[in-house]
Amino acid sequence: MAEIKVQEGESIENALRRFKRKVQQEAIIKEIKKHSVYFKPGEKRRMKEAQARKRMRRRLRRERDFDYY
Repeated sequence: MAEIKVQEGESIENALRRFKRKVQQEAIIKEIKKHSVYFKPGEKRRMKEAQARKRMRRRLRRERDFDYY
């Protein structure tokens, strides 16, 4: 958990900037997004397979276009 203490004479803007930097360094937002959505194991597998098919189609299309030149 990111925590900062506002120093004596420090503006709120500077403290907020330090807080945002600390949150980003600790990857808190990334971790929250990772755990915010739950996919069933079968659904996750289907998404992974669909991504693999999409990558393969893209790779084949590039190779085919390259052969014409």
